Parts: sequence; structure tokens; C-alpha cells
Amino acid sequence: MDAIPTSLVGSYAQPDWLIDREKLRGRFPPRVRARELWRVDPEYIEEAQDDATRLAIADQERAGLDVITDGEMRRESYSNRFATALDGVDIDNPGTALDRSGHPNPVPRVVGPVARKHPVQVRDAEFLLAHTSRTTKMTVPGPFTMSQQAQDDHYGSPRDVGMAYAAAVREEILDLVRAGIDIVQVDEPYMQARPEAARDYGLDVLRAATDGIDGTLAVHICFGYAAIIHERPSGYSFLPELAATAADQVSIETAQSGLDLEVLESLADKTIILGVLDLSTNEVETPETVADRIRRAFPHADPGRIVAAPDCGMKYLTRDAAYGKLESLVEGARLAAGDGAPRSA
Repeated sequence: MDAIPTSLVGSYAQPDWLIDREKLRGRFPPRVRARELWRVDPEYIEEAQDDATRLAIADQERAGLDVITDGEMRRESYSNRFATALDGVDIDNPGTALDRSGHPNPVPRVVGPVARKHPVQVRDAEFLLAHTSRTTKMTVPGPFTMSQQAQDDHYGSPRDVGMAYAAAVREEILDLVRAGIDIVQVDEPYMQARPEAARDYGLDVLRAATDGIDGTLAVHICFGYAAIIHERPSGYSFLPELAATAADQVSIETAQSGLDLEVLESLADKTIILGVLDLSTNEVETPETVADRIRRAFPHADPGRIVAAPDCGMKYLTRDAAYGKLESLVEGARLAAGDGAPRSA
């Protein structure tokens, strides 16, 4: 059996000297800016974020991952850095929307046409490319999800808001592909949280952002950060529908949920980024546990189209636990592929 590649979903544990991790864990993921989370003076924040990114890349390479991300070191949450950089949104006078937990959260307020003012993550991509020679991946928040994390005071139509975000995301994806990023992943967790709206217009919104792009695209869909959303259903409310998208890869969680993997048969044409690390705990799984979680997928997806990854939300782990889990991920993938015994310590 060929080797099973390994990758982060997107985020990695940020250093305590960079961000106040206790504040981060004690609140819902920010949708507007949360500058109070950063420990570094604004004059030095970019340099500090660059240094943290170097460390995140080094950890991934040292653990043996095949696909490298920037660890989202520059982000307060997966979505707010991009969502608050757009024209047409008021972040100084935010609106309110229900989070997927059902709690109200301050969100960008759409007050005019949503549009991308400038590339948001291209410098991040260039930095990543300059510091690794391995396969690279960058994540962007999905247009449907951003439309659910906003208060619309302009369009009056959820579909129209989503399509406006889709145009902005599409421009960003194209720039990231042109910069040389190998895989661009669109994060759409709210397709799981709001499946009726996702079916009604969300899939159209996602396709508007991604169809026809000449590059390797992934879509990530999840149950929410394990550190925030503790209950896990045993199945996705929205997943087979992604077969109709242009995405080459679909990223899902299976470790904490114990997901019934028969659903993978509905995604027969997609590479599956398979979440096999439980991020609800800092306890580091053994490689054998990880290998067993990977093998659960084999009856439903050819091993040649599996990429082993964590579940969602590695940024909330301690740094030691995060790195330990990466080592178990790499070794577990090797065991699942059947190419040898565990490495000695």
C-alpha cells in the first residue's frame, strides 16, 4: 500500500507569548476583530506572527507532515481576519448573529456591497512558500459561512449576501493559486450547522467561489471547535452534497464523533482529508489508536485517496500536546499503510 499523506486541517497551537490563550479559550471564536487577545505590541506584531509561523512550519516538518500550512498563526479565528478586511462591512459598529452554539455573538454588519479591497492572505502564502519546500496549503473562510456570521443591513437576501462573499473569496483563491500554493481549502463549517440553508442556496454560493478554478481545492466541514462545542453527532447533516462541487478534496472530522464512515461512499470522486485526532483533550493518542481510526475508512474509501489529519481546532491545544499528536498522526498513518513497525523512541 502506498503511504498515506498527513496534513493539518489549518490551525496549529499558537505560542503563549503571542496570544493570550486563556482569553481565547474563555470566549466564543471572534467574528469581529479581537485585538485584545494579542500579547505583543502592535509595532512588533507582524514580526512576532512571522516568528510564530516559522515555529509552526518547523514543528510540522519535524513531525514529518507531508502538507504544510502556516498554522494560522496570524489569526484570532479561522474566519475573522478575512471577513473583517472586506469593503461593505462595518466592524466598528457590529451587528449580532447566533453562533452555532446558539449564543449571540458580535459579527460584521453588512452596510454596503461586499467586496475584496486587496489580497488578504497572499503575503502569508508567500511567507509559507519561502519557508518550506513541501506541499503547501492555505485556508480561506467559506462564503456561505461568512454570510451566516454577519448581520445583513444591505442586501435583504441571504443568497445575495452569500454570492457577494463568494466573489470576494474567489478573488482570494485565484491569488493564492497564482502565488504558488498547492492546495487552497475553503472552510465551510456552517454547512453542517445550517444544512437547510446550505441546501437552499449555500451550495450555489460555494460553487460560485470555486467552480472552474485551475488548482487543487479542498472544502472543510466540521462540527465546531471541540474546545467550544462539546457534543458531537454521529453523522453529518450535510456532506454527500459536496460531491456536486468542484472541490478535489473534502475535509471531515471522525475522531471525537466516531462518525459512521459509510458516508464516504457518497464522495467516491474526492480525496478525503480524514480527521483522526481527538482535539477535545490534550491527551496524546498512541499511533496504534490513530492507525485504527484511519483503517475504519478503508471499507468505504480507497486508502489511496485518504489524507490523515486532526479533527478541527488544534489551536486550542497546548503546544506540547499539539506536537505530540502530530507525531502520532504521522506514525499512525505509516502503520495504517502497513509499511512497518512503530519507530523506537
